[in-house]
Amino acid sequence: MSFSVAKGEIFALLGGSGCGKSTLMKHMIGLNPVLGGTLKIFGEEWTRESRARLCGKIGVMFQGGALFGGMTCLENVMLPMEEFTRLSARERREKAMSLLADVELADAADRLPGEISGGMKKRVAIARAMALDPGIVFLDEPGAGLDPIVSNALDNLVLSLRERKGTTFVAVTHELPSIFKIADRCAMFDKARRAMVAIGAPAHLRDFSGDCFTRDFFTRGGSNV
Repeated sequence: MSFSVAKGEIFALLGGSGCGKSTLMKHMIGLNPVLGGTLKIFGEEWTRESRARLCGKIGVMFQGGALFGGMTCLENVMLPMEEFTRLSARERREKAMSLLADVELADAADRLPGEISGGMKKRVAIARAMALDPGIVFLDEPGAGLDPIVSNALDNLVLSLRERKGTTFVAVTHELPSIFKIADRCAMFDKARRAMVAIGAPAHLRDFSGDCFTRDFFTRGGSNV
């Protein structure tokens, strides 16, 4: 497969369970080694030597949030800054509070992850993913397990961050309302064919794709009304 993601774009990785979406994302964020071909981040090839430098340019929101249960929301957001920056404790705290304010959770700064809802955990996870001012943020199933109202609020947050900060987002998702609301383009993967079978804007893939699997995905196997 071969594709590129433009600066400031919201790009979605789509397909059925087991088709390789999450595996591809693991390659893109450096958890899995690239076994063939070339992966470039901001034009620089991802290699063992460049990994440490490029990791500071990306952020990741894992599906369940992956917050540390024994740390407050504020401490979770500060953690990347403690590990990878030379900011003072005061500067880290101020920046983390600003990031929590960006996701409308400044009042939850001193609460533990076990004391907040699933949607709040995902927003804290996004704040933590933004801690190093990354150019690209990867989102793994951001709307999974959330009710429609909370999922819509999370979509609005992603759009707001893109608008205010120019952040590029790559998201693994299968939530159709979210795809049509936030995604500029999508890449569709089919497990049976072990391949990327379509790429383009969501509405274009729904209405004009010549691939039956892709059309069925966007219309839930029915006609497009």
